[in-house]
Amino acid sequence: MEGQPHTATKQPLRTSSLMEDIGQALSVQYNNLVYDMKAAGRDIITLSLGEAFFDLPLPAFDGLTTPGLHHYSHSRGLPELRRLLAKYYETRFALPVDPDTEVIVTAGSKAAIHMALMAILDPGDQVIVPEPYWLSYPAQIRMCRGEPVMVPHDVPVFDFERFITARTRAVIINNPNNPSGHIYTRAELVYLHELADRHGLLLIVDEAYNEFVPPGTEFLAAGALDPDKEHTVTVNSMSKNYGVSGWRIGYLIANQRLTDQVLKINQHLVTCAPTILAAYLAERFDDLLDITRPQIQHTVQLRNRVGTWFTDNGVDTLPGTSTFYLFASLGGSSLDSTEFAGRLLKESAISVVPGIGYGDSCDRYIRVSVGSESEDRIARGVAAIRDLVETTTPAHLAARPGSTSFAGGPNPGV
Repeated sequence: MEGQPHTATKQPLRTSSLMEDIGQALSVQYNNLVYDMKAAGRDIITLSLGEAFFDLPLPAFDGLTTPGLHHYSHSRGLPELRRLLAKYYETRFALPVDPDTEVIVTAGSKAAIHMALMAILDPGDQVIVPEPYWLSYPAQIRMCRGEPVMVPHDVPVFDFERFITARTRAVIINNPNNPSGHIYTRAELVYLHELADRHGLLLIVDEAYNEFVPPGTEFLAAGALDPDKEHTVTVNSMSKNYGVSGWRIGYLIANQRLTDQVLKINQHLVTCAPTILAAYLAERFDDLLDITRPQIQHTVQLRNRVGTWFTDNGVDTLPGTSTFYLFASLGGSSLDSTEFAGRLLKESAISVVPGIGYGDSCDRYIRVSVGSESEDRIARGVAAIRDLVETTTPAHLAARPGSTSFAGGPNPGV
């Protein structure tokens, strides 16, 4: 009747079945929990955060000369920033880049990876993803209606061909690797390029940690082996190398046929990277690197000292020398990585990321990040990890050399 409330049964909101099957990014989920706990007054030793904290000057935007700072800029990216990024790759890694046609700057490298996948995948197409992978790769592939094909972490690069099918479209790698710190060797990259040539695949290479490499260690940009970019997409992040992860500035380098497709996606989803932030990075490009590079090296050195602390205390890590992460083994612990991380947070107020987030073959590991805490607090974290491994290991496995005292850290009394 007129004037009477509508009494028909309300239907529940319907959401995408695809998104219902995709979980949150595990590292972000854990860090959100840490933020909530800190807001409630808890002191959490945060070894889960995917960034390094640098001492940076507060940005002064009033000195910028780029016009239109409060307005849209070119959807390929601010031209001056594209030119500088092209020069960076050409001079540092011998990869020639046309800044007008082969670079897209967007809202973080995470978005750039997703856009590259959107541009190449049709429903049911497959992408090979070696474990441990950066944890968003499989979800992004699924969101593009593709199918990730996981490669267990103990399978050598030179055996990847057996995972290729008629539906395989790409291989995606993170070099240097988050979470292990592994740098792909020249031989491994040459093999991946040969695989791409032989099977008509795209090689997507996420190089977001390229500056986080120890002195004297060779880092080869994958695109340098494919200068015409026939099958290589390079993705990188100014957020990591400049210590401004919250700014969300990343970029993609590829041939024009692909960047033209990514450009359309960028226009429809983002329009452009934040103009004022891109202008600041362009006008302070070298100055900021001069500030962050020494701090990056300090962080990498700390990362490798922490690796020694783990070894001295009977905790193995996957081989690697770069980034600010370590992938620590749970050894003989009876806990899986989720249970271990949960207990570590609850009982010791220390956050790490469960290894299951980096692949099914990684459930016997946890990711430890050393980028945001002091050495003393990291040492306390290492001691707590060691102790929890020991207390959850059956007695006949618990006795191992070097496991009875904390060696090598700055605070051995913890």
